[in-house]
Amino acid sequence: MAGVANTWGYGAMTNSMNDIRHSKLVFMLGSNAAEAHPVAMQHILYAKEVNNAPLIVVDPRFTKLAAKATDYVRIRPGTDTAFVMGLVNEIVTNGWHDKDFIRKRVAGFPEMCEIAKHYTPEVVEDITGIPASEVKRIAKLLATHRPGTVVWCMGATQHSIGSSNTRALCILQLVLGNMGVSGGGTNIFRGHDNVQGATDMCVLSHSLPAYYGIKDGSWKHWCRVWDVDYEWMKSRFHSKEYMNKKGFTLARWYQGVIQEDKISQYTPIKAVVFWGCASNSQSQYHKLKKALDKLDLVVIIDPFPTMTAAACEKDNVYLLPSSSQYETEGSVTSSSRQIQWRFKVVDPVHDSRDDYWIMGQMVKRFGFHDKFYKNIKKVPDDITRELCKGSLTIGYNGALPERIKKHTLHWETFDVDSLQAKGGPCDGEYYGLPWPCWTETHPGTPILYDISKPVAKGGLPFRARFGTEHTYWNGRKENLLAAPGVYNPGSQVKGGYPEFKDIVPGTNWKTDLSQKTIKVAISRGMAPFGNARARCVCWNFPDQVPVHREPLHSPRPDLIAKYPTYPDKKEQYRVYTRFKSEQKPELVKNFPYVLITGRMVEHMGGGAETRSNKYLAELAPKMYAEISTRLANNLGIRDGDMMWIESPEQGKVKVMARVTDRVDDKTIFMPFHFGGMFMGQDLSGNYPKGHEPYCIGEPANICTNYGYDIVTQIQGTKEGLCQVKKA
Repeated sequence: MAGVANTWGYGAMTNSMNDIRHSKLVFMLGSNAAEAHPVAMQHILYAKEVNNAPLIVVDPRFTKLAAKATDYVRIRPGTDTAFVMGLVNEIVTNGWHDKDFIRKRVAGFPEMCEIAKHYTPEVVEDITGIPASEVKRIAKLLATHRPGTVVWCMGATQHSIGSSNTRALCILQLVLGNMGVSGGGTNIFRGHDNVQGATDMCVLSHSLPAYYGIKDGSWKHWCRVWDVDYEWMKSRFHSKEYMNKKGFTLARWYQGVIQEDKISQYTPIKAVVFWGCASNSQSQYHKLKKALDKLDLVVIIDPFPTMTAAACEKDNVYLLPSSSQYETEGSVTSSSRQIQWRFKVVDPVHDSRDDYWIMGQMVKRFGFHDKFYKNIKKVPDDITRELCKGSLTIGYNGALPERIKKHTLHWETFDVDSLQAKGGPCDGEYYGLPWPCWTETHPGTPILYDISKPVAKGGLPFRARFGTEHTYWNGRKENLLAAPGVYNPGSQVKGGYPEFKDIVPGTNWKTDLSQKTIKVAISRGMAPFGNARARCVCWNFPDQVPVHREPLHSPRPDLIAKYPTYPDKKEQYRVYTRFKSEQKPELVKNFPYVLITGRMVEHMGGGAETRSNKYLAELAPKMYAEISTRLANNLGIRDGDMMWIESPEQGKVKVMARVTDRVDDKTIFMPFHFGGMFMGQDLSGNYPKGHEPYCIGEPANICTNYGYDIVTQIQGTKEGLCQVKKA
């Protein structure tokens, strides 16, 4: 089985959910926290009510979060970059940008401004549908309420230019000087309690744990951590080429089976293992189902039989019942980079086994149990210890099991505003030892890039990882290190400096397993990774500065020539990916409505657990699609009627109409938590007897369109087209 990545979301919070309590403005784009992250709402509403902070919600749909907003901005799906760069342009044009912060800590500002000036309020209105007056008003709110925080979720990332959206939001905060300060930052709310931890620890097909990549040096580093021979590791691969080759992503692994798009691999995928993963969360799900029926082996490791189990029509499925979070223990890393320990409450019930037992049995049968557990005698403590030993890049070094457990056991000693312990056994430490936690005595880093406090006390500059100088396309050269006078208190260098290396000959701060390099840097009051400027220009990206590109399936064909997508990519994570050849202006004639998906508070992910809970199933028993009053009347559809929604890829679902003006006359919304139906067919009989969910429904992702981010290959589920007909 080829490597598979989870690319649902990307980025780490610079601050924390609690720190939003200090914000003077909260700007949320592509986030419906009231349903997707309800616990975070206490901090968001605190900022709104206590700080009188404007709560600005940007979304194509009037969500439950929008109902709490002071300012709701309805945007055309797929146009976030145009709007954000328009805000940047308006702020700079009026001189509202933080000139001192930019002069000292930001690189590529003039070049970025040259691109951003295209996005005048009037141009933004044409692209996004947001009135020019609103662009100006929101820009002024951002400028006059600092520090403000920016929050985004999958509504911003799941686009063909999702990486540009996130970069534009970061540029907005740099221009405002809202980085490295309490109440500011760029903050990505992840899907559940360990999405950040899973990403940090490598559910990615293009990286080893802690974002080391898959080049030879990365493999050799982790072989040293695992205490295994590099040559033996190399022998486990088909060839050296594939050892250093990106794998398939979670979004498109099934193409490695059905090969609708050309793949670059020596053999098709023969088997797949879903471990706590809902396949109905993947776009073009009807194509994924083809792969399930073609595979030799499908293994599902989950507390409940999932939609994957029901979707398989072939006798190739094995269900391994795993335990719930209450029946196992170990460390998890939250959205706020906080590492926490979950203690076991009870032993696994019935025939279920915890993940460690299942993993142990697998590696025994694969024949490398002795190597896999060489440094692991006590599970799960030694697993966390081994990950901390190797994850120098993100500073897991000091987050040892003993410290994490102490935080969980003494959580009441931590201040809700600062997240710092006031007295008690964790005195002075920040809750969860948010990474980077550089040493066994480091308190954790609550706010990334904060130069107001010493590195040893949780301060940090911007990372120096792209050299010390760069020449831009216009010939201008710029020093990429921070300006003189920009440093953390106690730093021996009173300005910018490169990353530390050769303290131990032949190593750098990322590969020195003795951690001497890191400790020497901190003893000098300096960050191991250097002190640089943040980049407005990313010369290693397809668009060096974020620009608007029309969605592949655009409802505005008149804009495609002006804002075209990228050329096709011959090999992206082992799959040919269509961009230009997929952008067909005539498509909107037969598929005139925009389809978006999202969460509801009663269900989670693919819904296997929540739809198997009779109380939650009773609260939200039916799959539905939101359709506007005007559009419903035009199509002869009444509230509660069944209707067909069809995609350009021939995926279709039969769902109940919920007539509402939450969406506009061109937009259809569906939640993505349902399963057990398939294009009008009831699959509940395919579940093991007595284990079918209490409620079933069509997976919305049958209708989400073709389209993937140019950098991460994250699926584009927030900008596709569809057709709607009464059933």
